[in-house]
Amino acid sequence: MQKIFITGMGAISSIGSSVDEHLNALRTGKCGIQKARFFQSRYAEDLVFGEVPFSDDQLKEINNLTSQKEFTRTTVLAVSAFKEAIHNAGISAELLKSDRTAFISSSTVGGMCYTDELYSDANLKAVPSNYARSYEGSDHTLRITKMFEIGGIIDTINTACSSSANAIYLGARLIQTGRADRVIVGGADSIAKYTVNGFNSLMILSDQACKPFDENRSGLSLGEGAAYLVLESENSACDKTKIAELTGFGNSNDAFHPSSTSDNAIGPILSMELALKMAEIKPDLIDYINAHGTGTVNNDITETYALNTIFPKVPPYNSTKSYTGHTLAAAGSLEAILSLLSLKNNELYPSLRCEAPIKTHLSQPISEFGKKELKNVMSNSFGFGGNCTSLIFSKCI
Repeated sequence: MQKIFITGMGAISSIGSSVDEHLNALRTGKCGIQKARFFQSRYAEDLVFGEVPFSDDQLKEINNLTSQKEFTRTTVLAVSAFKEAIHNAGISAELLKSDRTAFISSSTVGGMCYTDELYSDANLKAVPSNYARSYEGSDHTLRITKMFEIGGIIDTINTACSSSANAIYLGARLIQTGRADRVIVGGADSIAKYTVNGFNSLMILSDQACKPFDENRSGLSLGEGAAYLVLESENSACDKTKIAELTGFGNSNDAFHPSSTSDNAIGPILSMELALKMAEIKPDLIDYINAHGTGTVNNDITETYALNTIFPKVPPYNSTKSYTGHTLAAAGSLEAILSLLSLKNNELYPSLRCEAPIKTHLSQPISEFGKKELKNVMSNSFGFGGNCTSLIFSKCI
């Protein structure tokens, strides 16, 4: 079975519009969670968000998409990260057209970031908006496919917070089974009334920047963004600069509850075990973990329990959601990229605002910037409905 390498990355979130900007933000402890400037909602004054610091029009102008009237904010964010990823991987227009190039993306909100326009369209209150045909979660995938004339398999995944981690999973399986030579994988989501109202109804949104793994955590902070990685088979990536190898991935579903994991963390434990088994490495060879770490009461305690169950000595871990907020479908691929930045640069970044670590278990997240030789890193993404995915990236030998 061929090895799978990462040859390109692209990202946009509240802390940066490129991968390099994200690296600088991690190194300087920059947090992108604050009062929203562009998102309009009755909750905008009461809550904080990891908002990309550009209006819809500014994003379109930056990405030369001003003529694309039907492109939603989700799609524009996706295009931004997609373009960076394929540029960094040296994927030409001709390669994109090949039937050996696949595109697996993900989104939870899709075009529902324009819920008000949907209401007007559905109730015939005005002339149909430019977004009348743009509400589906797959809309951004279809528009990027058409824009770049992608020739191979395309798909859109929605497994909530593990969506883009599962896009990476599926992309890797396409390469393993010989259905593709290269796959652009990731996801995009924008802040929307639909998701803000939904999370608010669960009473898990914090009115301050989230503080994962802190004893006094008060909930998550919603963010937005997009992130894509280019996966290539060993043959396809032969002469390219390889960022890392994807050595293990595991997915499970404990089906315990629509919005929380079980107290005994069946799903998280199994996804990590499956990833370790595929990578053929023992737990003590994982040097760093990018935890799911939402800052909610349930997630942080069950994930900490899972880590202490799997690892005899829990390796350094953090939650980069303390920088970006929870970017929903983009979280898995964004946090994979942030994990790869740690791996590539042998750097550990602190989990922000964890002033009083959870007392239940002995482990606690990274508290300050540090250097460490890293060989294998894990990234966890745990979604609603108990859908859990763990990814392992390793340095190229």
